[in-house]
Amino acid sequence: MGDETVKAQALQILGVFQVLPRLVVFDLDYTLWPFFCECRSKREMPSLYPHAKGILYALKDKGIDIAIASRSPTPDIAKTFIDKLSIKSVFIAQEIFSSWSHKTDHFQKIHSRTGVPFNSMLFFDDENRNIQAVTKMGVTSILVNDGVNLGALREGLTKFSENWNASEKNKQKWRTKFSKNPNTSGKDSQE
Repeated sequence: MGDETVKAQALQILGVFQVLPRLVVFDLDYTLWPFFCECRSKREMPSLYPHAKGILYALKDKGIDIAIASRSPTPDIAKTFIDKLSIKSVFIAQEIFSSWSHKTDHFQKIHSRTGVPFNSMLFFDDENRNIQAVTKMGVTSILVNDGVNLGALREGLTKFSENWNASEKNKQKWRTKFSKNPNTSGKDSQE
């Protein structure tokens, strides 16, 4: 399946959802591409998973910002590969550095740079420990086994939509509860 076909299908999937993330964050190794950067040479020509480029372009076309969060010990190789694959312009933030934080530092930097709240982000990664840590920050996170693909995109958007709707229902419950309580000051009922 070519990039344009995947992009068209990804745009169709995106069109189904009323609520979309403001920012989608991807890991690199075994998420966008099928290898570890540190096991490769800058001289090589890398490749992406078959659906990755089409999904990236669909998100960009839909006006959704895209970022990278990678714990690679070889950021120079990762950045060279991003250039070689002609996808550098797709990303508004690239946090590529070695870390023991399970990507929480990466997401703090992405949030500081973009201003996008964690609950407006969707994240794809191949390591469960990263998924668990970032989910605790409020980011909707999806574990991918064989790289990002259309199925993972659909799963991510579904979970994001469910999380968003649950959050909005909770906000509405609190608004209703505090607006009916006569002992609540006006300040509290507006929060």
